[in-house]
Parts: sequence; structure tokens; C-alpha cells
Amino acid sequence: MTQTSAVPLPPPEERRRLREAGALTQAQVAERVGVSRETVRAWESGRTAPRGRRRDAYAQLLWSIADKTGSQEPEEVHDMTALQYLAESTATAPGPPPERPAESRLTPAQAFDALYAFCAPALVRQTFLLTGRRELARESVERAFQNAWQRWPEVARDRDPAGWVRAAAYEFALSPWHRFRPRYRHPEPPPSDAFDRALLDVLLQLPPPQRRTLVLYDGVGLDLPETAAETEASTRAAAKRLMNARTAVAARLPDLSDPSALHRRLAELASTERLRAAKPMVVRDGSERRARFWTRAAIAFTVALIGTTALTLRTAPTHYEPRVPPGSTVRGVPPRMAPGPLSEKERELREKLRKQMQSGPERLLPQVT
Repeated sequence: MTQTSAVPLPPPEERRRLREAGALTQAQVAERVGVSRETVRAWESGRTAPRGRRRDAYAQLLWSIADKTGSQEPEEVHDMTALQYLAESTATAPGPPPERPAESRLTPAQAFDALYAFCAPALVRQTFLLTGRRELARESVERAFQNAWQRWPEVARDRDPAGWVRAAAYEFALSPWHRFRPRYRHPEPPPSDAFDRALLDVLLQLPPPQRRTLVLYDGVGLDLPETAAETEASTRAAAKRLMNARTAVAARLPDLSDPSALHRRLAELASTERLRAAKPMVVRDGSERRARFWTRAAIAFTVALIGTTALTLRTAPTHYEPRVPPGSTVRGVPPRMAPGPLSEKERELREKLRKQMQSGPERLLPQVT
């Protein structure tokens, strides 16, 4: 019979989110638990499960992060049905998880606020590494969560809600249309540290696909298949992008040729900037206002289209009227000639006709008998 540990362990997809919410790297978690970074990455991906004392230490560390990050509503951390928290780890407690009573489940707004509280702070820092702009990072995260709230039934049932929001935020942050916005034409103040400025410059000089792959793999801590899936590329293409990005960074900054050193510096650069996300209620209200605006715009456009169609049907002809062909020049008519001088014979004929009677010759006149 398997012995169940007293400390529940979140599922693999929640372990990574808890670590990101606590602004910890995989190396820092590995040092606290007493394992290697590859072991922590395997735990977060679900390939292996912690056991024994290391499992208890790992679970206590994760729940301590949850208590710190969820200080506004700490009672909701242990009751997040929408975020798929389990009462016991499936690796140590066989059988289906116990069902929670209906009255203890969170409402959609509470589940959304809990997801936002866990993911938004770390996601803003990650987006800053992609763009180098603080305001754009906050706007990208807010826009991603607004889209998530509009599609909350779909996002709540997703296997990785944080990954869904992260992909939406990265897509908005890396959009090329931001260069045409007046507020983003001028660069923002760089970080105060010289090494951080150099690292951020190198990141911004990378192509967007390589930059995104580098941040996901060495910054967030995803493995290569997850990085390839989130960037919509094959594993081979993601590995090539990662190698090219690391080579470019090492060429400019030789101290970061080691992947562990690069991972640490990325985490430090993201943690140095004091970036705060908006309140969950503000994001939800903004999402609802945006939805109402587009709904009214769609209704107005539909009404205008219906009115235009009705006016066209009212004024349109009921039968076909052929077009009047354009005029053409009549050809073959002889040119008009002016009368010339009369000949001698023509003059004699004219004089003879003038001397005769106007009524004609006598043989044409009726005779009285």
C-alpha cells in the first residue's frame, strides 16, 4: 500500500506557474530542494515525480510561494477548481481525486483573479525581455488577459491556461504594427546596470522567433518540445533557433556562453525592473468594456448595412433597360457640291423653258368639245 504524504503536491503545469509567480529560477529551486536543475525541469514537465523527503521539501516550497503570492485572498489558493489543483498528487495517491462540494468551488471571476494573480507579475517581466518596453509589456499582458476573460470557458478548460495567456501576450508584444504607434517610436530609458543594458541590447537585436525561443527555454524554463509547441515550430527548428540565439549572445557577451549563467542573468534582468500589473478587476472591466464596444459597433454596422440594402431595393429599377448605343458617323454620303457656271447649251435650254407656258404643253390641257 502506498503511503500518502501529508503535503499535497500540485500537478506539473501548476508547479512551473508557482515558480514563476515567486520569481524563482529552476536553479534556485533545485538549490533549495537539493537536486539538479534538470531534475526540477523534469518535475515541472511531468516526466518524473518527486518522492520521499525531496517531494515534501518541494511541495512545501511551492505552497509557501502560493501563500506569498496569494496574500490578498489566501483562502482561495487551496480551493482553485478552475486551475485544476488536486488534493493529493497522482504519483503518490492512486485513484481518482476526491470531488469537492459545489459550494466550495470558485466563481469564474474568482478563478480568473486567481490565475491573474499567479501569472501576471511574472508574465510582465518575461514580456519586458521580449520588447524592452515597460509600458508595452504591461499592455500586452492586460490585452492577453482581456482576451482570456472574453473566452474564459475555453481558457478555464485548457490544459495549460497560463500557457494560453502567455502565447497571447507574446503575440501581441511582438506585433510589428507597434512601430507605427506614436508612443512607441522613441526608446524607453534603459536599465541602470551596464551589463543589463548590454544583455537587453543583444536580446532586442535578435530576430523575434529566436528571441521568443530563448526567453521561453532559458528564461521561463520550458523544455524543447514545449517551446516548439508554443512557438508553432518543429522541435528541430526550435533547437536551431535556440542555438543561433545562444551563439549571438555569447559573441557579444562571452560571460554568458554557459546556459546556466544565461538563465540566471535573464532572471536577474527580469527581476530588476519593478514592473507591476494592473488589478484583476481593472482587467476584467476593460475586457467587458471592449466587448461591449465591439458588440455595439457590430450592431451599428449591421443596421447600416440593412438600411443601405433597403434603400438600394427601393430605388433600384424593376426591369432591364438596355443602354443607348453611342452615336457613330454615317459613311458613304457624297459630299455636297456647289453649282458651277452654265454651259452654252444649258443657257439655251433655260431660255427656251422660260418662254414656254407654265401650265405645260397644249397636248396636256383639256379641250372643250
